[in-house]
Amino acid sequence: MLSSTPLEARLDEQARRFLASAPSSRVRPKLTEFVVFGLKQGWACIFGATLLAVLMAARLWYPDGAALARNDFLTLAAVMIQVLMVAFRLETLKELRVIILFHLVGTVMELFKTDAGSWSYEAEGFLRIGAVPLFSGFMYAAVGSYMVRVYRLFDLRFARYPRRWITAAVAAAVYVNFFSHHYIWDARWVLLAAVVIVFGRCVMHFRVFRKHYRMPLLLAFLLVALFIWVAENIATWSGAWLYPSQVDGWQPVGLEKLVAWFLLMIISVVLVAWVYKPQPPAEATRDGSAPAKHTVPAATSKHAE
Repeated sequence: MLSSTPLEARLDEQARRFLASAPSSRVRPKLTEFVVFGLKQGWACIFGATLLAVLMAARLWYPDGAALARNDFLTLAAVMIQVLMVAFRLETLKELRVIILFHLVGTVMELFKTDAGSWSYEAEGFLRIGAVPLFSGFMYAAVGSYMVRVYRLFDLRFARYPRRWITAAVAAAVYVNFFSHHYIWDARWVLLAAVVIVFGRCVMHFRVFRKHYRMPLLLAFLLVALFIWVAENIATWSGAWLYPSQVDGWQPVGLEKLVAWFLLMIISVVLVAWVYKPQPPAEATRDGSAPAKHTVPAATSKHAE
């Protein structure tokens, strides 16, 4: 199992003490699992949620004509969020490497996509490369941050996970298609079929608090893609970037973007799996709880974000 940060270890210990001192009840364990699931998901999203909050605040309250361009402010704010997360040991340096990798992969895509007219940013500020403000890479880093944190927080394991070289080949094809479809035939539907074939048999096992649960990995991809689509609507409303259809007035991002985000999940999963090799699930008891030796994970177990 991957280790927790010091703060997470303390919170886990307090939760276990609370349950140990609580009277026996059928409702309390289920309610605890539900509450812990929500808290862990929120904690996994802390980088993205904080960045999204800054984007919304800048849209509502950042003064027009300020000496510091809004895009530069967003870049500095994103850097500060990342620095604070490392300084307060909310993520490890190993996890930071994964996030930086997401940042680089996303920035390369941003440079191409803005040049192709897929979306645009306000041409302001100095902290940018061409038409791409540097804070844009942090939005991809937010996805990476969530992926590595959720991997650790829920102790993700995978049954029938495909060979990593196959997943890497599919992810590479997906990434190339994000560029090549501007010049040749768009293969996204073929790639979508390939993803279903490659990952269709894979089942994700995860631990919320005391019990283990299962979910088809493809369903997990879809749910995360839907979550990102909602966040994308908030970000475009805040003016972080605009699609051509939103230039004359904001409107919701089309549902077709769900396919793009679903495919992006493949790239995200492969990048995380490159650092943290997917592990098979441990044996679980019939009621879904972990075996005796894993029922209460030690506070000093390892950490992966």
